[in-house]
Amino acid sequence: MGYNELPFLFGFLPLALLLFSITPRAKRKYILTFLSWTYFTICSRYLLVWLIGTTLFIYIMGLWIGKVGDRIPENYEVLMRKGPKEGSDVDLRAVKKEHIRHKTLMLVSVLTLFGVLLVLKYTGFFVDQLNGILASAGKVPVVAPKLLVPVGLSFYTLEAVGYILEVYWKRIPAEHDFWAIALLIGFFPQTMEGPIARYGDTAKQFIAPEPAVPRNLQEMTSAAMRIVWGMFKKIVIADRLNTVVAYLFDNYQDQNGVMIVVAAVSYTVQLYMEFSGMMDVVIGSARLFGIRLPENFRQPFFSQTASEFWRRWHITLGAWLKDYLFYPVAASRFSKDLGKKVRKKHGRHAAKLATSALALTPVWLFNGLWHGAGWHYIFYGIYYLALLLLEQVIDPARDAFYKKTGINRKGKGATLFRILRTWLIIFTGELFFRADTMGAGLHMFGSMFKNSGISRLFDGTLLHLGIEGADWIAVIFGTVVVFIYDVLIERGFSMKNWIWKQKLPVRWLLYYALIVAVIMFGAYGTGYEPVDLIYAGF
Repeated sequence: MGYNELPFLFGFLPLALLLFSITPRAKRKYILTFLSWTYFTICSRYLLVWLIGTTLFIYIMGLWIGKVGDRIPENYEVLMRKGPKEGSDVDLRAVKKEHIRHKTLMLVSVLTLFGVLLVLKYTGFFVDQLNGILASAGKVPVVAPKLLVPVGLSFYTLEAVGYILEVYWKRIPAEHDFWAIALLIGFFPQTMEGPIARYGDTAKQFIAPEPAVPRNLQEMTSAAMRIVWGMFKKIVIADRLNTVVAYLFDNYQDQNGVMIVVAAVSYTVQLYMEFSGMMDVVIGSARLFGIRLPENFRQPFFSQTASEFWRRWHITLGAWLKDYLFYPVAASRFSKDLGKKVRKKHGRHAAKLATSALALTPVWLFNGLWHGAGWHYIFYGIYYLALLLLEQVIDPARDAFYKKTGINRKGKGATLFRILRTWLIIFTGELFFRADTMGAGLHMFGSMFKNSGISRLFDGTLLHLGIEGADWIAVIFGTVVVFIYDVLIERGFSMKNWIWKQKLPVRWLLYYALIVAVIMFGAYGTGYEPVDLIYAGF
């Protein structure tokens, strides 16, 4: 039961909101947990045991880590380096023992959580690689066990690990309310596709949430219309393009030139419209229950560099990787020592590049593998790793170029050039991301430069990709509407506030126009098959 399906939108969600609203505020966390676990059961049946098991595990381990951490002085590192002050009764041996226990508990927790993720999600991939080696040696292949993966495993694992690390680093106290932990990783609107929430983002809201209904008419209406806006992006644009994308990628060996470009652009647009659209549905649904989830997109196609793109796209994943992987590696003693050695021999710029490479490599390998078990996903991570490092390599030359030529770096022409260049980077990356295998991705990339065939954009070829002319018109119209909306948001315009300032008839005319657009132009009914949520598969 995806967020885009009628049983959720007109069945589960309204019923959940009704039950939640009639429940006394102090007890809403219980009914919200019940609703969340019910939804998870509908999606994954008895695999709910994994979610409950993870909840119990991080609840207990969080309390344990917090209790041990409380016995470690804040100035532990100073004590170990200089010893206790004269007259102090600090037992260094006991403190060191507690420190080791504290770190051990954290490592056991994190490795257990990631171990479950690796076993459930990547066993098949690892067995396939092993069988390739065995086949080359003439050995009998290993049969991969069939493992069922609960929905949202990748998302709630990162939330659980983030909570454990926050407690370990003493950024937050261990949570004593079990239900806050249950909702931190199991809140049903974010079960399938995130966003990846932090403890500080949502936990306190779950203790005694105040729903938008019927407290605040403006908030309720805005939340509901954000759901409709998300559905507009999903079923008017993304679901139509799915037919085109599936046809071109399934028959990639028969395609070349401009049709490969059409495949890459179509998938990129489909992915953005679906993922950002479902985030609108998720965030809007959560707001009905009085919960504010973090935003996951910020007009990514206005990015001027690859690094900026990843600060605007899947924001919560990027923030998780930055805080829990990049910074710890960058701040490690090994990284600092490396920076000092390289700076001494080759200068500051080389030192920055070396330490960045050290910290970014695990980030982007993790990013690629997190999305799926396949070499094309690993390549996707390495692709962006190389681009981000290249940006740093050419920084001095780029600055010198602008200075020498006198070109206004912030001028419209230079800005447009950088945006279009970033689009090429994005489209190329998504080509490999969507390809079924690494070999398919390389084949398609090579075919893109054979027989350009620009005329096929106008000779009717596009009408033989599974959708008709009316469908293309709906896709183009919808994409233009979303683009204009994103331009306004990028310029600081608040559509929600502007609409609310309009007179009541005008306001509801706009609301009904959006609803009618979804109903009239949505890709559903005869001739259309329901399209599963893309990121739910990750």
